[in-house]
Amino acid sequence: MQLSVEISKYPLAEDYKGPILAFLGQLAQETEIEVLTNTMSTQIFGEYDAVMQALQRCMRWSMEHYGKLVFVCKFIPGDLRP
Repeated sequence: MQLSVEISKYPLAEDYKGPILAFLGQLAQETEIEVLTNTMSTQIFGEYDAVMQALQRCMRWSMEHYGKLVFVCKFIPGDLRP
């Protein structure tokens, strides 16, 4: 099953750009998903299991390295690539 995700990250820190860019860098290393970014959010597309595993790894990495933060996600079944 294909999955489309829209995700936004909100670091609870004064320096918010660094943690966001680092998270995007981690996502970019995931080879089994497609990642599209814009100024408002990031979209992730791929097979359900690949997307969820990539999110689990990258979100955990981000929390371990940057502490408190908020992720806001929308999960939509299907391939909604533009």
